[in-house]
Amino acid sequence: MTRGPEKQFDPEVALEQAMRVFWVHGYEAASLSELLKNMGIGKKSLYDTFGNKQSLFLKALEHYARTNIQDVQARLSADGSPLGHLKQLLKDLQEMHSQPGSCGCMLGTNIADFNTEDKAIAKVMRGYLQQAEDVLTATLIRAQAVGEISPESNPRNLARLLLCTVQGVALIGRVMENSSTLEGAVTAAIYLLDRS
Repeated sequence: MTRGPEKQFDPEVALEQAMRVFWVHGYEAASLSELLKNMGIGKKSLYDTFGNKQSLFLKALEHYARTNIQDVQARLSADGSPLGHLKQLLKDLQEMHSQPGSCGCMLGTNIADFNTEDKAIAKVMRGYLQQAEDVLTATLIRAQAVGEISPESNPRNLARLLLCTVQGVALIGRVMENSSTLEGAVTAAIYLLDRS
């Protein structure tokens, strides 16, 4: 049996391009023609390599979540103050989502966009949000262990508050004309962390 022809494209590059289309337009609004154009491949190559549109979206979402959650985890687990790293992350996210043309967070924008009856996508999104919550919780537990937050504080609940704050900042930042709302939200979150 002879092998078929080698792929004429880099699947990782094509997936990165698909991720950007889903990030900007959302799952529902990302048309097949827009995906194919940006990925630089034909319909047969898409189906042969990635499956259908849902399968492609889940692979793109996995790529996004894996790289972003790993980056956040690396930043928060670096040597130094866990609470300091967390506060700097919040400020950096606020700054990033205050820029004109911010696309927000791919997870958050697609949570707001997709048909919630699609149980497969909903399950995957819940999983990634749980991973993010777990990373934040672990950071706050370390902060508690070194005396940066009170032993009375609940790291899991604080992590949930921060997850909702970060997702809100990312989503709202897509339409705000100035940074005052995002800055105010992050300032309030940091104020709360400093007093936890």
